Amino acid sequence: MNIILVTGRNGRTRELNMRSPATFGLSVFAVLFVLVTVFVAGSVIGARWAQSQPVNELKKWSAELDADRQQIDMVRRVVQQHVDALATRVGQMNAHVIRLDALGRRLSDVAKLKKGEFNFDQTPQVHAVGGTSTAASAPVLTDLLDQLAAQIADRERQLGVMENLIESRELRSVVDPRGTPIKVGYISSFYGERLDPLTGYSAFHSGVDFAGEVGSRVVASGAGIVTWAGMRPGYGMVVEITHGDGYVTRYAHNSEVLVRAGDAVQKGQPISLIGTTGHSTGPHVHFEVLRDGIPVDPLAYVGRTGLPVLPGTH
Repeated sequence: MNIILVTGRNGRTRELNMRSPATFGLSVFAVLFVLVTVFVAGSVIGARWAQSQPVNELKKWSAELDADRQQIDMVRRVVQQHVDALATRVGQMNAHVIRLDALGRRLSDVAKLKKGEFNFDQTPQVHAVGGTSTAASAPVLTDLLDQLAAQIADRERQLGVMENLIESRELRSVVDPRGTPIKVGYISSFYGERLDPLTGYSAFHSGVDFAGEVGSRVVASGAGIVTWAGMRPGYGMVVEITHGDGYVTRYAHNSEVLVRAGDAVQKGQPISLIGTTGHSTGPHVHFEVLRDGIPVDPLAYVGRTGLPVLPGTH
């Protein structure tokens, strides 16, 4: 086998005889040299690539870890903000309970309620935390909020009961017939057995007579609803007021009535004018207090009237 080589610009040729041992050996050496060179170059390049790859991986991992640390820091700040907000809320609710307790004690004193009827003396055993608190304290703060919410609900319940009690007491003081029907005048006859001024015989007098000038005002002794306003045999012009709780007051012998049945009247409101209608011997108002339909002594409700008593009146 021969290999023809063309060299030079003028196309000169050279012929290699591959059967020649020298030529064959030189060819084999050239091929081996090329293969070794390629192998060495590949090994060097591979080694360098292998050395550079872990560095890149480490840089990548380092960047990811740094991002994770930043995320953790952000989450920690958010959690801290929530914990601080919970701590602030605990402090606010704690102060609210203290204010409710102070209000309850003051109302108890003003209303003169019995000791032990309401309990506003237990100071909340809760302390707000914050600043350096950690996320681990969040469940504790949540428990404290629940406790304070229960305490506030208890205080509001007690205050509601107290309010109803005070309002009922005030309503009773306004509704109870405990005022006199006139402001100027005198007592001319008491409740009980007496000589009837018209017949001269002993008879039961179911009220108290308050004498005064004709046309002077008669006022309601307590708040209520007018259930009668007009003429009635024996009583003349009469006004009846229902006060609730079984109480009714009656104002008789008026010259004129100023209200109508169904009117709501307040304590001290003018309801009629003194006269001498019906069975009467002079200008006065016959004042009765009925409890569950039975006349009772008005002076037991009116108390000390401050009005003079007609001499000889019994």
